[in-house]
Amino acid sequence: MVISRRSLIKAAAASGALTAASVAGLPGVAWAANTAYVMSYFTETPNFQGADYGLHLAVSRDGLNWTPLNQNNPVVTPTQGQLGLRDPFVFRKQDGTFVVLATDLKGTNFGQNSQYLHVWDSANLTNFTGYRRIRMHTLNAHTWAPTAFWDASRGQYGIVYSCNSGGDVLMVNYTSDFVTVSSQQVFFSPGFGVLDGDIVVDGGTTYLYYKNLSNGNLYGARSSTGAPNSFTTYTGGLRMGNAIEAPLLVKNNDGNGWRLWGDSFSPVNADYYIWSSSNIGGNSWTSLNQRDYTPPLNAKHGSIQGISDAEYNALVSRWGTPNWVRLKSSNFPDYFVRHSNGIGRIDPYPFDPYQDQMWRQVPGLADATGVSFESVNRPGNFLRHSNYAIRLDPNNGTSTFRADATFYRTAGLADGAWTSLRSYNVPDRYLRHAGYVLRIDALSASSSASDRQDATFRITS
Repeated sequence: MVISRRSLIKAAAASGALTAASVAGLPGVAWAANTAYVMSYFTETPNFQGADYGLHLAVSRDGLNWTPLNQNNPVVTPTQGQLGLRDPFVFRKQDGTFVVLATDLKGTNFGQNSQYLHVWDSANLTNFTGYRRIRMHTLNAHTWAPTAFWDASRGQYGIVYSCNSGGDVLMVNYTSDFVTVSSQQVFFSPGFGVLDGDIVVDGGTTYLYYKNLSNGNLYGARSSTGAPNSFTTYTGGLRMGNAIEAPLLVKNNDGNGWRLWGDSFSPVNADYYIWSSSNIGGNSWTSLNQRDYTPPLNAKHGSIQGISDAEYNALVSRWGTPNWVRLKSSNFPDYFVRHSNGIGRIDPYPFDPYQDQMWRQVPGLADATGVSFESVNRPGNFLRHSNYAIRLDPNNGTSTFRADATFYRTAGLADGAWTSLRSYNVPDRYLRHAGYVLRIDALSASSSASDRQDATFRITS
């Protein structure tokens, strides 16, 4: 029997003979011990009620559906410069530990031209040490959206960022310790303005994905050396939605296939879009249905890093998972259940007040084997049916209210991996949306496909 090197490495890491950190530091097998993912981000919402410019973290087993940590509050916030961050980038160094880089900017005052980046060190993202700002240049220009990569030929890390000195280009500084950096130099300037580079080294090729400011699309470039000004664009333009930026390139943990995330740019539009490809070297990206993924609540312009099972568990133990849930529509996957003016409905995310979509899922008020949904921002108020329509009403303590507000979780009528919610006291009726308004209707496996989809939700965070 032939056992692959990857299998031996994973087995050794799992047994403790080889740490995940040391596996991560081995060239070419950085993904071998990774079984999960961590995302870093800041938050914004349409009216900025959910804006927070600290470092947020979320975890995921599949890299698609995310669980915010620390109740979606920041785990650390800058104390120097503009006292806020955007575009945080979590990077695993050659020794297996992490460094966090971020834009020195709070809010949306993009005319503030900081020459610095925020930097933290971290062993496993459960704590952050060595906070500092590093000065990247002396230009009267911004220093936005940092990314980093290991340049093996130099034996140094490259820190690449957006800068608008005489035009929008990507700059690079080299460093061995993320404390002192070389002088800046132009890294990528293809003859038109570019923004938001993300870099992944795979084998002997360095891939750079970026936004073309002349047409608003995302593109991929590559280089056999990773040296400045050595990249050639090899893909066509990619865009979903009205606008897109912040490409985020991720190799799947199993080593097979890639995903490319794009931020919608505007907090009033869908937050992220994703493409997938089985061959990073080709020009074949397939867009994913928003049904297949759920980004963290209010997340903007983040980064994704593979982590080990031990690191995943340590993050969850340290920061905790949400004490609230959200209900995502199956057939309108950018819509979430919310209350509005006392009515239960579904609306496209994001929106403000963003808390209208957040629910405490508690044991059923009439039967603890069922569930009831208490509003996070209207505590003591529950989703209940009244004349079959779904309302948000205060619990009046009556048996009728308790029954109306209790549902049983069942396998989704349209998809058994999702959830449908059957009424406790009208047991042939299920929670569903109709004209975006919630109600309970009589449904079964023989109901129409569209009716069953209307009654199917993903309970997520």
